[in-house]
Amino acid sequence: MVKSIILQKIKKTAIQAMIPVIKIRGIIRNFPLGQEIVKVLKGIDLDIERGEYVALMGPSGSGKSTLMNLLGCLDTATAGSYELNGKNVSNMTQDELAEIRNKEIGFVFQTFNLLPRTTALDNVALPMIYAGASKSERITRAEEVLKDVGLADRMDHKPSQLSGGQRQRVAIGRALVNKPSIILADEPTGNLDSKTSLEIMNLFDEIHAQGNTVIVVTHEADVAKHADRIIRLIDGIVTSDEKKKLNNN
Repeated sequence: MVKSIILQKIKKTAIQAMIPVIKIRGIIRNFPLGQEIVKVLKGIDLDIERGEYVALMGPSGSGKSTLMNLLGCLDTATAGSYELNGKNVSNMTQDELAEIRNKEIGFVFQTFNLLPRTTALDNVALPMIYAGASKSERITRAEEVLKDVGLADRMDHKPSQLSGGQRQRVAIGRALVNKPSIILADEPTGNLDSKTSLEIMNLFDEIHAQGNTVIVVTHEADVAKHADRIIRLIDGIVTSDEKKKLNNN
């Protein structure tokens, strides 16, 4: 009996490993503008495998931010299908999407989006409240994550007492705290100087090296070069999808 259960778990894990963490087909997103319909995404097909490090690039108006909102379940498509971690999220209710966002996706934003009167520890622990974790679980996990992002000595500091780079580290810790399927970062270095930007991108490299799926939305080549795959959008369509060649030397 025990052997059978173990084999079932192994089989389930193997099947999950074969399923793309993201699978979108024929994604269209239109927005009404007065009497006109603005077509922003024009039929996108995309698979992102578990553990990939992807950069979404494109000029202003290319549709990359709209695509990011769809991937993050912050918006829904006009047409097409979206499977996240094997679950069809295309027709989910707003409550179901909120639950998916909390469990499956860790967000990192350009503007950090931290609660200003709350400590780094409590900012990081916040998603665990919505996940129903106990206070002791939240504190233990938040402390662990803050140590991982290099802020062991800043746990009791509020955002106003932290530098821009430290605030972004808190935001990254918050994104990681629920152990999501995807880390989705929107212009994560946009408000940082070049030295701090490099430090933050090196942190994303470490996060990816630990097995996390990382998707970075950016218009900066220096940020995109950290990814193993670069997807470029122009006028709502994917114009190129390139993977780095492995060095076999």
